Formats: sequence, C-alpha cells, structure tokens
Amino acid sequence: MSAPKHWNTRGPLALLLLPVAVLYTAIAALHRMVWHSGLLRAVHADVPVIVVGNITAGGTGKTPLVLWMAQFLTTHGRHPGIVSRGYGAVRRDPRAVPVTGINIAGDYGDEPCLLARRSGCPVWVGVDRAATARALRIAHPEVDVIISDDGLQHHRLARDIEIAVIDGARGLGNRWPLPAGPLREPASRLASVDAVVVNGDDTSGILPEFPQAMTMRFTGNEFRKLLN
Repeated sequence: MSAPKHWNTRGPLALLLLPVAVLYTAIAALHRMVWHSGLLRAVHADVPVIVVGNITAGGTGKTPLVLWMAQFLTTHGRHPGIVSRGYGAVRRDPRAVPVTGINIAGDYGDEPCLLARRSGCPVWVGVDRAATARALRIAHPEVDVIISDDGLQHHRLARDIEIAVIDGARGLGNRWPLPAGPLREPASRLASVDAVVVNGDDTSGILPEFPQAMTMRFTGNEFRKLLN
C-alpha cells in the first residue's frame, strides 16, 4: 500500500488536514505523558524486550529486520520469542501463531504468519502486547528475550531496547503528524531510541541527522515461480 501523495509535501490538502493533525499530536502527547509520568505503569516481561517499530505510518521493513534479529539471536545461543499485534486479524486475545494451517493469515495477520514460518521461534499475537508477552513466556519458559514486531507507541509493554526503522526513500515525508503527514510521533522521537535503521538508500537525509542511525538492505537469494 503506497503512502498518500499529500504526505510528501506541505501542499493544500496537507494544510487542510493540519488542524486534525494538531489534535492528533495533542492526544498522542497526552498518551505519552500518562505513561512517562507513572500514572500508568508499564508491564515487564521478566526477560529483555526489544521493540522494532517506526514513527511513520506505512511499511518500512520492520518485519524482515525482526526475522533477521530472531535468527541472529538463535545462532548466538539465545531463545527469542516474537510478539505482534496481528493487524487484520478478527480475534484480539493473546494466542500462538501456528506454522501451518488454512486461512491463518486471516486469523493471525500475514506478517506474524511469515515470522512463524521463517523464524523458528514462538510467535504470539494479541492486541495487548504486554499480556501477549506474558502468555508467550508461560507457554515457553525457555524464551529468554522477546522481540516486539511494531509497538513503539504501545507503552504498556516495558522495553529495554527501542529500534526505529525508516524507509530510506520516503524518509519522514513532509514531517507533519497524521493525517496531514505520515508521522505517528514527532521526528524528535528518533533522538530517544537506541538505534535508527534506514532501510535502503538514504535519499531523505536521515543518516546525518541522527548519529545513532545505520542502514540495512534487502538482497534476494532465490526466485520462486508464482504462476502454475
């Protein structure tokens, strides 16, 4: 799904949506303040938690990075588990994603199904990531690190490491909040994460702006025929 064109420039449509974007920013700021002030307490999973997310709407390459991290940790003797919201799924409760099955993408979300098939580690989905991480740990006590696919704005799950993934071509767009622009959080949020990963060529100039940024690139190693 491509991003709306008005997210790239501060044109008439973006300006028209700016009052709504200001309201969105205020609500998001209030949400962060409630969690950071201690009025609501984050839930710890009793193992290290790595959140791989983004501050923009739309795909940036988070899921392939989560897959790589799970495989990397496994090869280094760790036992990772993955939690995700399961976008597109009807059910909301914490549940394990099976490796095979009929129409499981509709039940669990397509990206969690991909992770379950390729990562070799337990993958659980649920709207409440903290409850999902807890359920995963009960079912798999051997899991010693949890990777959250997305969830940078889901403050209920306490985290030890935050990684923000940025699309190198789109960058931060016009740098305005939703719906006038693509931002879920202000660009300044990138200064507080542990790492910024730019997916692909940095044509938007993210790397010089954030010294903790690094790059990643996808490379194919096989072809698959999709037609009979």
